[in-house]
Amino acid sequence: MQHANSPLTPNGRLRMVRLVEEEKFTFEAAAAASNVAKSTCWEWVRRWRAASELERRDLGCLADRSSRPKRYPSQVPAQEAELICERRRRTGWSPMRLADEPDIARPHSTVHRVLQRGGCSRLPRAEAPAVVRYEWPCPGNLLHMDTKKLGRFEAPGHALTGDRRQRSRRVGWEFCHSIVDDCSRLVYTEIHDDERAATVTGFTTRAFDWFADRGIVVERLMTDNHFSYTKNRSLAELLDQRAVSHLRIRPYTPRTNGKVERFHQTLTREWAYALEYASSEARRQALPHWLCHYNERRSHSSLGRRPPIARVRDVIGFDT
Repeated sequence: MQHANSPLTPNGRLRMVRLVEEEKFTFEAAAAASNVAKSTCWEWVRRWRAASELERRDLGCLADRSSRPKRYPSQVPAQEAELICERRRRTGWSPMRLADEPDIARPHSTVHRVLQRGGCSRLPRAEAPAVVRYEWPCPGNLLHMDTKKLGRFEAPGHALTGDRRQRSRRVGWEFCHSIVDDCSRLVYTEIHDDERAATVTGFTTRAFDWFADRGIVVERLMTDNHFSYTKNRSLAELLDQRAVSHLRIRPYTPRTNGKVERFHQTLTREWAYALEYASSEARRQALPHWLCHYNERRSHSSLGRRPPIARVRDVIGFDT
């Protein structure tokens, strides 16, 4: 990188060299014309004369050289540095732990620098699993179900009002139960005070009926491994009566149920935290209006900038 106050660029140095080589200026006269010291002029002319034809052609001989030393007499020997790096890779020990080893016996700061030069100061991250995207061809082939926990409140908090002197008193929690159709992204949501088995079963029953009113026959339902889904006898009986298969995601892998997880991000951003509600009850009353907007008017990039209900009409031809 060129110094900010440097009087000469490589092209300026070339002009100075030509004053000496072609115009036959003395070093002193060429230095005065270029506004540099005589010794500086002599150094660049010396480099020019010692350079090869290729270095002259691309002006490599007139470029700044690295100030990094060519030798490091006090640096840890290569054999010892390889021992430190090998042990780091094998054990994963920290620089301080490695410094305590009898055959290393170096300050931990020195060990850290050795690891940095060896490219192993940080352990490699585990390889991220490949992203598997899927979409069922017909509405009802697969539904995703999950809940979103929100705090109830009696007045807006400082996050919205900006007044930290008055904090809203939290009065419990409420749960948004949602079911999203995999193909069309059509969604059904209700707010309840808990996520117990009876609540989940009642919500699922109403959701299935709601989808049926729109011409969607449910075939599969995917959930996480929460007890209200996996240990819920009434839910299992409901799914058995309606011939719906219950799919469970792999433990600690919420991305499998990603469509409903992504919907809850949109739900909180565009409904729960989008306006300054007087209370959580007012927020609850606004949910049906927002859901109608989401299903029938809001555009989705995954659906070609169309609302979910348009995909339902396109695939099953049911006029809602």
